[in-house]
Amino acid sequence: MVIGAAVVLFIASFLTFQSYSFLGSSASGNAWDNLGMGLGVYMGAVIGAGLIVVNRCLPQQRKVFGLDLAQVGTAFPLMAAWVLLWSLIDTPDGADVGAGLILGLIAALVLAGAAIATPLVPALQAELIPAPKPAAPQPYGAQPPGGYGYPGAQPQPYGAQPQPGQPFGQQPQGAPAPQPPAGDFSPFWFAVPVTRPLFAEDGSPAPIAELAPGTWYLAVEQRGAALVAQTQDGRRGVLQDTSGIQRG
Repeated sequence: MVIGAAVVLFIASFLTFQSYSFLGSSASGNAWDNLGMGLGVYMGAVIGAGLIVVNRCLPQQRKVFGLDLAQVGTAFPLMAAWVLLWSLIDTPDGADVGAGLILGLIAALVLAGAAIATPLVPALQAELIPAPKPAAPQPYGAQPPGGYGYPGAQPQPYGAQPQPGQPFGQQPQGAPAPQPPAGDFSPFWFAVPVTRPLFAEDGSPAPIAELAPGTWYLAVEQRGAALVAQTQDGRRGVLQDTSGIQRG
């Protein structure tokens, strides 16, 4: 509504503001024949509309001398409507009101009314630019598309080290997989090739959970050849059999 009223106001500035008849001759002019009217009144209201629209598009309100842009922008069309109203009422003798004055007054009133009603009417407070939707969180423990860590990467056998000229993640033939030093351990994702029991950290013989193939689990600590793993529901336990696991 504000933008539409500003466009109409801009067009009205080029229409006949007032026409004069004297001794059988007539003359007319638009608002731009008087820069105070064209630039100060008509374009002032258009600039005010621009400030209102910019304020609505910004994520946070900007202030000018303690007033936000919407308040500053509202003052311009209010002043324009006031000046045009008295120009209509106090038309000089021998002058006729033109379409530019009438249309400009209506547009200025609509513009000022829309600016004032916006903070009062909920329907006018809708966002001009919708906020971006947050990305859907990925389920904990689910395998990321294309492999965890690098797009399109294949799982790497736990402990395998890349060799010069060898594709990343491929274990060298005939070489045993070295275990990383415990002091250099960093948490990582892994998957088991077959169902493996997960035992309690206190050494109880009864398993507390089972790790299933096709699901990624988080290794949070290394204890010798065993790993402390965390399941999707937050339970932690010791995976004693780490043979053949795939590291993400």
